[in-house]
Amino acid sequence: MKFSRTVQFNAVPEWASYYIGYSNLKKLIHSLEADAATRLALGHHDAERISLIPHEESTAEYDAIFRRALDDELEKICRFYSEKERDLLAELERLQKDIHDFHVRAGVEEASTSSGSSYTARRHSDVESVAIERREMLDKNGDTMSMENYHEGDEQFSELSDLKITLKKRAIALYVSLSELRSYVQLNRTGFGKALKKYAKCIGREMSGNYVLDVVEQSHPFLHSMREALEEKIAEVASLYASISTQGDIGQAKLELRVHLREYVVWERNTVWREMMGIEKNIQGVGLTNQGLLVSSNPIADALEHKGILSQPPIVIYTRFGVIRLPRLIFNSTFAILAIIVAVFIVLLTVPIFDQPEQQGCLAILIAASLLWATEVIPLFVTSMLVPLLIIVFRAVRSDDMYHERLSAPDATKYIFAAMWTPVIMLLLGGFAIAAALSKYNIAKIIATWVLSNAGTQPRNVLLTTMFVAMFLSMWISNVAAPVLCLSIIQPLLRTQDTSSNFPKALILGIALASNVGGMASPIASPQNIIALQNMYPNPSWLAWFFIAIPVCIVSILLIWLMMLVTLNPAKGAIITKIQRSNEKLNRTQVFVSAVTLMTIALWCVSRQVEPVFGDMGVLAIIPLVVFFGTGLLTKEDFNNFMWTIIILAMGGIALGKAVSSSGLLDTIAIGIRSVVSGMGIYGVMVVFGSLILIIATFISHTVAALILLPIVAQVGQAMDDPRPNLLVMGAALLCSCAMGLPTSGFPNVTAICTTDDQGRPYLSVALFITRGVPASVLAYIVIITLGFGLMKIVGL
Repeated sequence: MKFSRTVQFNAVPEWASYYIGYSNLKKLIHSLEADAATRLALGHHDAERISLIPHEESTAEYDAIFRRALDDELEKICRFYSEKERDLLAELERLQKDIHDFHVRAGVEEASTSSGSSYTARRHSDVESVAIERREMLDKNGDTMSMENYHEGDEQFSELSDLKITLKKRAIALYVSLSELRSYVQLNRTGFGKALKKYAKCIGREMSGNYVLDVVEQSHPFLHSMREALEEKIAEVASLYASISTQGDIGQAKLELRVHLREYVVWERNTVWREMMGIEKNIQGVGLTNQGLLVSSNPIADALEHKGILSQPPIVIYTRFGVIRLPRLIFNSTFAILAIIVAVFIVLLTVPIFDQPEQQGCLAILIAASLLWATEVIPLFVTSMLVPLLIIVFRAVRSDDMYHERLSAPDATKYIFAAMWTPVIMLLLGGFAIAAALSKYNIAKIIATWVLSNAGTQPRNVLLTTMFVAMFLSMWISNVAAPVLCLSIIQPLLRTQDTSSNFPKALILGIALASNVGGMASPIASPQNIIALQNMYPNPSWLAWFFIAIPVCIVSILLIWLMMLVTLNPAKGAIITKIQRSNEKLNRTQVFVSAVTLMTIALWCVSRQVEPVFGDMGVLAIIPLVVFFGTGLLTKEDFNNFMWTIIILAMGGIALGKAVSSSGLLDTIAIGIRSVVSGMGIYGVMVVFGSLILIIATFISHTVAALILLPIVAQVGQAMDDPRPNLLVMGAALLCSCAMGLPTSGFPNVTAICTTDDQGRPYLSVALFITRGVPASVLAYIVIITLGFGLMKIVGL
């Protein structure tokens, strides 16, 4: 969690404006960083010598500016702390006196006046001995509060009971306030350290002197003696609470006070604004979300409605039989779309289209699942889990023997679930394990930083290098994680750019488009490639895939790069600072992870040759899983963080493909399509199907397009006069990845359109994305149906 958000979540709401202004300090640091980059760019004729480290005279000026800002924050904190400390200590003195008076009235006076007065004067070293004395006197009197002179019905007894409850509440409130003051000091102390670390990272050197040790630690709230004194006051409150609540048992008193403190933090501060902060964080983590069935499209409104602040009245329908009240949430577009899909499903089940009932049911399931995937009225993985349920309930599969009998529900269950777990799923898990290890141990970041640090300072070179880095990372850590990693690396470049420069736009857009293209580069780069392997018999080797995909990716990126140079002119107004090379050397763990990764990739490349030993490349994928998890390099938490929704999605697609094939529906569809494309030839079919796939995958997710279309493409290729199903399937899979015309066409696009500057303004507009994304898709499409088609024929697909 970022520290600015940590402050928001842990601050006392009433004190919010008195904490360290970390966000303002960060903005100041970024402005100093941008100024340093501008001065260096104007002061050097040799652009290649520019680095993030400014001149000595500049750094002294920056140190002075930043020190003044830190001094202002420190003065604010010290002034507020002194006021709160004075108020709380005064309350402590009043509470001590009131509790002493209460004990006098209740009949528990000290043996002498001196011992009573010493109780309020003793420091932390005597607190426990005072509590022991009180407990001994309480035991001697034989009653919890020694109120034996009073009876429950007496007015005096009632008054003392009420007073006791009031004193307990005051002690709890004072304990909470003093604990919050202690946290206030700790949080601000951490904030100064974080700010100075951020300054050193962005400016390239630490600020002169040790500000934390020489200034912060010498200020009143942060003195070691003051922190000890605050702890003593907290212990004194615990002793006071023990004297009126736990018969002098300080251990029990501390336990009860901690419970009260936890309840206060959890419940009293659980306000609507805090919930909205959490909702906002979740939305930013997801990127773009769809409207749910029972949740409106505005999560913040839902939070307010849950609190009773904003509620919508139900829709009231008056009938002859009475009044019907319906929740307003069911009258939204999501329910309408779902109702239409259910109606279509029922119509397809009941209206006779085929003679065989299994084909009829399978068509209904295929259309309904395709519509649910395309509209996302329910999550994609939920639709995938619904697919085997519908297949089994409606018995939409037949046996594979020569009789092709319709299977019963128990037999269909065994048939479908046996088909859903395939070596391709293991390949996907192995890819996730490699990606997790490369990311967790910073290997991917070290490689990317090293490459970008050698890119120079020419805008066109930096842009091209960044795009190739994004493509390379997409090959191994997926095109979901690659853009996030690349954007984190180029943050220093983005922060130093002028608002009128197109260079940040070109960088972010280039990373998104290159990550999409990189989704073609290896079999584990994207889910659509895994789905393609499921529909290719026999599976192509990794070397064959690389032979086809890498040249296609390289040429596509070069053409997209040229298009962006012409349409965006990224050099205009660009201030380029070299990415700092990581000084981190590979340790033994990183070398080991790299070796296991390279060995696994090498085995995948020669999977045909090692097939007699391992059987399938999915079995080879078990190697990184066993090694990384068996040695503890990856943990159970890493395993739980795998993208299981993608795995469920792939398994649902496999089940649907198996049902479409088993029921005979795929043969029927292929016969109909073959009559349309007869006489076109394999190239004509690829051009026609490629255009259709490109359009469909632009508007729905790449994975969904592959799930729906690749089984049909494979059957059409198999039914042609010159059967080339593998060629068409691989071409279709590559075309799914290059559909990147809209901001929602893939996860890299969503990441790019959601990227904002320090003021929260998006770098890219929807119009800018479409006007560059659509031409990029067309350029990649042309490369695939020309260069890609030729390479696939050379390989023998």
